[in-house]
Amino acid sequence: MKVTVGIIALNEQDNISALFDNLLSQTYPKQDTQIILVDSGSTDDTKGMMQRFAQEHGEYWSIKVLDNVGRVQPSGWNVVVDNADGEIIIRVDAHALIPDDFVAKNVECIESGEDVCGGRRINIINSSKASKRVLLMAENSMFGAGIAGYRRETTKEYVKTVAHACYKKQVFDKVGKFDERLLRAEDNDMHYRIRQAGYKICKSGEILSQYQTRPTFKGMVKQKFGNGKWIGVASAIKTPKMFSLYHFVPMLFVLGLLVATALLIPAIVDFARLWWLGLPFACGVGAYILCDLLLTLKSVIDYKTPLGLITLPFLFPILHISYGLGTWVGLATAGKYKEKK
Repeated sequence: MKVTVGIIALNEQDNISALFDNLLSQTYPKQDTQIILVDSGSTDDTKGMMQRFAQEHGEYWSIKVLDNVGRVQPSGWNVVVDNADGEIIIRVDAHALIPDDFVAKNVECIESGEDVCGGRRINIINSSKASKRVLLMAENSMFGAGIAGYRRETTKEYVKTVAHACYKKQVFDKVGKFDERLLRAEDNDMHYRIRQAGYKICKSGEILSQYQTRPTFKGMVKQKFGNGKWIGVASAIKTPKMFSLYHFVPMLFVLGLLVATALLIPAIVDFARLWWLGLPFACGVGAYILCDLLLTLKSVIDYKTPLGLITLPFLFPILHISYGLGTWVGLATAGKYKEKK
């Protein structure tokens, strides 16, 4: 089968060369592989690196370097869809790394009769420093990043969504392109529409990719807030059905924390008569702290990084609150995105 691999990038000069190396090591025949590189207006050397890659590797069936005028992820993927000549399209994020058999395994899955497929995605971090490993521990923990099956499960199953998905091109002819109003969560929306159209999304245990974890605390908190925000926006302007229940747990956590705190105040002011109003706060926070400490301990044992004992108990709630606040902000501000074209 002829395959198109699409990559969207914005100021990724520090990451994209490693991904280029991964592309060159693929076992799938280069004469059957098209690479579409889409630049979203980078101010560094990202586009130059794309152009040099295209010039130096004529062994591929085709390499296209294109511009993403819309500058956002969904418009970039629509550029790929519009310009893809392959029978199947594989989405690879610029922060990703892929093993040598990544393309071949995706093609194998599609040739087995699937229309959309993907595999397990694990987070990595390009540093051996303990402080950076703590960020990776948070990202790989079920408590820190959710229970999505594509993060951990190695079995073959049909799922709601996958990372770095592979699609038969004809799927887009039926369901349409990515919604350019959604700066994030555009893949959740696409995969929901794909399922509504009667297709199944196969997660193969043989397909694996890696994703670079945000290397700073500030970057990770900002990412979680943004992810939460676009969960809220997409739920409001499209449908919450595209997401799983666990996507909304952080916003419920924030709401519960606010309500419990509001009840705690009168209990403190008049403890003799209203002490019982403090029970929701005591029970809720107590249960959360217990989970926090137990899962911190598990991560520290798994990664053999003692620094996590000090930092993870504080990092987990900060990430949860950031994500939850983001979702509430997304719900509150969704109106300005609804009519945007």
